[in-house]
Amino acid sequence: MPKFVYDFTEGNKDLKDLLGGKGANLAEMTNLGLPVPPGFTITTEACRHYLKHGSLPEGLEEEVARHLSALEEAMGKRLGQSDDPLLVSVRSGAKFSMPGMMETVLNIGLNDESVHGLAAQAGDERFAWDSYRRLIQMFGKTVLDIEGELFEEALEDAKRAKGIDNDVDLDAGDFRALVDTYKGIVREHAGREFPTDPREQMDLAVKAVFDSWNADRAILYRRQERIPVDLGTAVNVCSMVFGNLGMDSGTGVAFTRDPASGQQGIYGDYLQNAQGEDVVAGIRNTVPLTELETIDKASYDQLLEIMEKLENHYRDMCDIEFTIERGKLWMLQTRVGKRTAAAAFRIACQLLDQGLITADEAVRRVTGDQLAQLMFPRFDASRADGATRLTKGMNASPGAAVGKAVFTSARAVELAERGEDVILVRRETNPDDLAGMVAARGVLTSRGGKTSHAAVVARGMGKTCVCGAEELDVDVKAGRFTAPGDVVVEEGEVISIDGSTGEVFLGEVPVQDSPVVRYFEGELGAADGDELVTAVDRIMGHADGQARLRVRANADNPEDAARARRFGARGIGLCRTEHMFLGDRRRLVEKLVLAETDDERRAALEALEPLQKQDFVGIFEAMDGLPVTIRLIDPPLHEFLPDLTELSVRVALAADDADPKDRKLLEAVHRLHEQNPMLGLRGVRLGLVIPGLFSMQVRAIAEAAAERRRAGGDPRPEIMIPLVGAVQELEAVREEAERVLADVAAETGVDVPALIGTMIELPRAALTAGQIAEAAEFFSFGTNDLTQTTWGFSRDDVEAAFFGRYLELGIFGVSPFETLDREGVGRLVRIAAEEGRRTRPDIKLGICGEHGGDPESVHFCHEVGLDYVSCSPFRVPVARLEAGRAVIEADGSDNR
Repeated sequence: MPKFVYDFTEGNKDLKDLLGGKGANLAEMTNLGLPVPPGFTITTEACRHYLKHGSLPEGLEEEVARHLSALEEAMGKRLGQSDDPLLVSVRSGAKFSMPGMMETVLNIGLNDESVHGLAAQAGDERFAWDSYRRLIQMFGKTVLDIEGELFEEALEDAKRAKGIDNDVDLDAGDFRALVDTYKGIVREHAGREFPTDPREQMDLAVKAVFDSWNADRAILYRRQERIPVDLGTAVNVCSMVFGNLGMDSGTGVAFTRDPASGQQGIYGDYLQNAQGEDVVAGIRNTVPLTELETIDKASYDQLLEIMEKLENHYRDMCDIEFTIERGKLWMLQTRVGKRTAAAAFRIACQLLDQGLITADEAVRRVTGDQLAQLMFPRFDASRADGATRLTKGMNASPGAAVGKAVFTSARAVELAERGEDVILVRRETNPDDLAGMVAARGVLTSRGGKTSHAAVVARGMGKTCVCGAEELDVDVKAGRFTAPGDVVVEEGEVISIDGSTGEVFLGEVPVQDSPVVRYFEGELGAADGDELVTAVDRIMGHADGQARLRVRANADNPEDAARARRFGARGIGLCRTEHMFLGDRRRLVEKLVLAETDDERRAALEALEPLQKQDFVGIFEAMDGLPVTIRLIDPPLHEFLPDLTELSVRVALAADDADPKDRKLLEAVHRLHEQNPMLGLRGVRLGLVIPGLFSMQVRAIAEAAAERRRAGGDPRPEIMIPLVGAVQELEAVREEAERVLADVAAETGVDVPALIGTMIELPRAALTAGQIAEAAEFFSFGTNDLTQTTWGFSRDDVEAAFFGRYLELGIFGVSPFETLDREGVGRLVRIAAEEGRRTRPDIKLGICGEHGGDPESVHFCHEVGLDYVSCSPFRVPVARLEAGRAVIEADGSDNR
């Protein structure tokens, strides 16, 4: 029979798949000899069985009973014992930290009898009744699914009745009355009495943890963070220690480094006479962890020793939860801490300098997504004249966020779905606010510190966050907040929050380029004194040195090409020539389409060719010495013709007075009208149907290359034929292109070799790649269209229509247009790469769809053995970093 329960003394940090992150790390701290309250972990396997079958696995209850009995023997007391009760907490703990999971239930084992025993043992009746009301409140909300506001309102009513602001000023009688009130809430809203049997309390809490895996907010967070749906969660049952026994007790959260900036030092929050989630919930404002030194120096010194030990052991920044019970320090949790993008880069380099990790490991510690966050604009304070500074809170998660103030999660989602930018404003956030946090540009709270729920979740998602803005009086029900000077900000008014400084502004603050973008642009050097830029430079340098994949850019003009090169692109992987025909040139294409004679067609092409040539001259100059892949024109033809409905109406209204040109144009539009233009006359088909079109483009490319060569340049053109489905199509165009190249070489006396290849964007092309490679010197996978044609999706139509529902149902983990579909589209890419190389071993293989800048897709391209990825200029640094990470992660070693 499988083992479903592990004592804290049995596991270790490498068993996260089985014990979850929390359980594995509790076991690791126990093994290190740190002061961890005894307990045990129920495995993720038990959860998966429960979710699949709807019942607990056979033997689990007996196994839990054995471990509970061993815990009772070790502690010298039984669960819920009337005169001296053992109390436990029940906490969820998946492999990955998930703020959307079930909140902790503390003080399990208390009832109307054991509360008196707890009071007698502690010598503190107030503490016992406070603990009891907390149990009913947590149990009611998380296990019985009662609206948490009902308990909060009852607590607020009790404080108002006594004319006090803090729950620490309530006495034993107040809490005893609250227990009765809370029981009434349970009775009314759960349809049952609060369970008084300690084992029933524990068993119901365990099942609630399992059920919470499929709660809406957990599903939302998994989708946001791309966490697999089938992992399941472990459950941790831990003997209670109490931070609410008086002012010599308390609870806190600590980081071994600043999770916002990465700076070394002592960071965290502490709250005296508090329990459990009080710190991260932000219900009372905390004191900085450094103040613990004056409150309890012995515990403070011991905590610093443990923090150093844990960081050296995990070789990373650690996030720690602890409780002090009457001067005794207890460790409740540790994990590798969530951090901002800036902190991730700084910490990786700090640990490298300390010798704790290697350069390879430093690259593994950061991601392309984090690098992209560092490239977002920042506020330009020097141009904030139109904005009023309201207050300053804690800089919990950096960035510049501007949007309409909203006060509920539902409202944030509603406005964001309309395409509006919003800032979610709350007194404090809780897991129920997750959907609103995902939808918002940033989060602003009036309570809580850098370890509050809002701060931790925002950092994990890369959202801008300012928390603990104490000067703001947030009225959620009224939908407004009041700032110093009696400035009232109503819902819908635009505010700006600066997660780097903690400042809050009324109105819109202009933004400016981040230092990291200025570094990539060449305006800032690694030695210019910006620590973040230095860290980015070091990590990018090592990643480039490790990478096998080259990174090119999708660029259609000299300006984009030059920027891409500054950002580190090693060429252009996709130059879309149809973009060169827009604007004023569209009329020339119209003439080409309407041409009825060879002379008319030739005249239209001759007008277009010099314009095309000059475009290519500029691009070759910007990318001198690097390959430039130019895709011959590939638009749906309707993009160059007037709208059929508008033109029909114009001609009809004019009747007999209609312009003959309009009538002629209408005939052509009718003739060329397509029900599905994306699958119609485009790509190679267009070049074969309109004689001379592709020849004109190839001549412009060849003449531009020759001009650059005569000017001392080193142009390296690659001509890409789009939408090929059969080798015969490619052969026909290739023969024509080679003839033009030879003619230009003879005319100019300059021979500029040009590779000729194709874009693989149809399933048939992928499946017949072996044949197509006979006529192609390179393949570039157009994964946008390949995804559309493989799935049968029209991207423009389906994303808004049903993708949201597909994500909810788990059919997609992420949109296939965002991250490459490995099983379907990816398999076609793999087949084409293998068959293409079998025919032509030296064939060049790349990808030029938007997937070329997606981190996960870059790793797939490395695995398949492509030569390069191509993406938009702004994403080039991201792809460069991920190309290096792909090599290091494929190696698989820890590289200590």
